Amino acid sequence: MDMKIKDDFTERWKKYFKNAELPVVFYYTDDVKGIDKAKTISTHRCFICDLAKVRRGKTLAFNVESVACGGGKRYLGFTREIMPDFEYFLSCGIPGKLEGERYKKTPELVKKSMKKSKDFKAPAEHVVFKRWDNLEEEDEPEVVVFFAVPDVLSGLFTLAGFDEVDANAVFTPFAAGCGSIVHYPYLERDAKSPRAVIGMFDVSARPCVPKDILTFAVPMKKLVKMIGNMDESFLITGSWDKVRKRIG
Repeated sequence: MDMKIKDDFTERWKKYFKNAELPVVFYYTDDVKGIDKAKTISTHRCFICDLAKVRRGKTLAFNVESVACGGGKRYLGFTREIMPDFEYFLSCGIPGKLEGERYKKTPELVKKSMKKSKDFKAPAEHVVFKRWDNLEEEDEPEVVVFFAVPDVLSGLFTLAGFDEVDANAVFTPFAAGCGSIVHYPYLERDAKSPRAVIGMFDVSARPCVPKDILTFAVPMKKLVKMIGNMDESFLITGSWDKVRKRIG
């Protein structure tokens, strides 16, 4: 990690977004020496809930054993397995056997959606989540995740499109909470013009974040460009100043 990039962002974040929550980053690695490993959990638990500690400043390394949700294991790239009858689980369920989440109308619709989805295999045994201010020179963040209130989200969204022709420089795919902050932005890393992802619309994951929080996840390559654009963007205008004053 280039410490100048870290410091430049920190300075500008404070200037334009006041005391808004710092983002967290993640990267895959086999070397977790000196990093606390997340505990193995035997009961089901949403991965997003585990990130609350990271948002408060604790660095954690996760592997396949410490992610307690089958969907979380898949969206973090630790497995490609899908639970039996997943198409029914995501839709109407199976009476007397499986309760459905009813996020899709029919099992057939789920199957069609899954055919269009892309998977990736985790390139290392662990994924490390770390808050921005804890980044060190040896870290190589791949995606940056903001947990943001609407005013902050509006600034990030607009900044992401500042130097883009495409109106869809930011997109919002249907996804689990972990899918929106890991799976989709990770797949954007190597794109010619990587997009940012707005997420945390997953009803099952919502209890793990405050009621006024959504996420904005962006590949590190894209964030570097956003940082470079801050001082010539709308962030220096009176229009943003009115919004900035409302940010706690």
